[in-house]
Amino acid sequence: MTDSNLTTASTASRTIVKVSSGRHRRQFFELEKRLYRDDPNWVCPLWSQKKPLCGFGKHPFYLQADHQAFLAFDGQRPVGRIVAIANHAHNRHYKDKVGFFGFFECEDDPRAAAMLFDAAASWLKERGLESLRGPINPSLNYEGGLLIDGFDTPPTFLIAYNHAYYQNLFEAAQLEHCQDLFCYDASVDDLDTLDPKLQFIIDEAKRRFKVECRPLNTKRFNEDIKIFLDIYNRSLHATWGYVPMSDAELRQMASGLKMLLVPELTSIAEIEGRPVGVGFGLLDFNQVLKTMNGRLLPFGWMKLMRGKKNIDRLRLVSTNVLPEYQSWGLGLVTLNYILPAALEYGIQIGEFSWVLESNRLSRGTIERGGAKKRKTLRIFERPIT
Repeated sequence: MTDSNLTTASTASRTIVKVSSGRHRRQFFELEKRLYRDDPNWVCPLWSQKKPLCGFGKHPFYLQADHQAFLAFDGQRPVGRIVAIANHAHNRHYKDKVGFFGFFECEDDPRAAAMLFDAAASWLKERGLESLRGPINPSLNYEGGLLIDGFDTPPTFLIAYNHAYYQNLFEAAQLEHCQDLFCYDASVDDLDTLDPKLQFIIDEAKRRFKVECRPLNTKRFNEDIKIFLDIYNRSLHATWGYVPMSDAELRQMASGLKMLLVPELTSIAEIEGRPVGVGFGLLDFNQVLKTMNGRLLPFGWMKLMRGKKNIDRLRLVSTNVLPEYQSWGLGLVTLNYILPAALEYGIQIGEFSWVLESNRLSRGTIERGGAKKRKTLRIFERPIT
């Protein structure tokens, strides 16, 4: 290869190369397009949003993280990719030495996949890290997990998707189960059969705490977004894998979502004017993005805005409540506030995603409400030796 000086490993015709040029970056994304072009469930991502997340452009996540992307070649043909991520914020928060990988894509080629994992592990080992965990793209505040169940339908907006054979590639490379992430579907047709105890919990929480809910106020958008961040960070402190989102990351995320948010599908729960819980519903924009080929310009934004009125699926991204109120049903109160607006909008399915395997409280509440597990994503890990 012309870039032989960049080669990090080679086995027979397979070669691993550090991504270090514009041509490599184009190959990095063209590989994804090629791998999924015949998959009816794949939704082409917004490339302008995905490239910075991969580290090819400025993104505030990388103010506290280092990364290196790799490509696998079979001869001259790209067959796989991976990004190794040293998330310093995670390791400071947990006082451990975990290395991460994300944005993995590969042909059904176990040798190339194994070499990609080894390249990422070697790069992370050089930085003193002791385990390889992923896929996380690039942290759990964004996309995470490898889809292992639920390949019959497209993913919801900002939920990861991949080929079914990827699990075999991971397991052949000695990556093992670390944590599962579940996506649950709740249909409006099931509302009449809800456990009446859930409504009792909602009514009792309102009575006990005199809680009031309101939607996000677009006229004070930045102020309300700070409320969401504060409650998000404080409520998830003891949650597996959680790393506080920085102010810079929140501003970046908020600027990207501002045009997409429907205020009526959000809620802020207040007790005597003090915010104590938030609920956040996000329309499944994948229903529109599927027709846009990953481009917002020149007319993509217009198509997205026009198409959102026909979206009938809502992703319930988070219901976060301050720790001192988490056992009192205030999460249900925030969701109950969103429900009438969702029905008026025409939502038919609400997806709770994702929910950690280890979060038994949330899983139990969702399952009691009649929601059905629709997809499973898995985070894998192996020691770096």
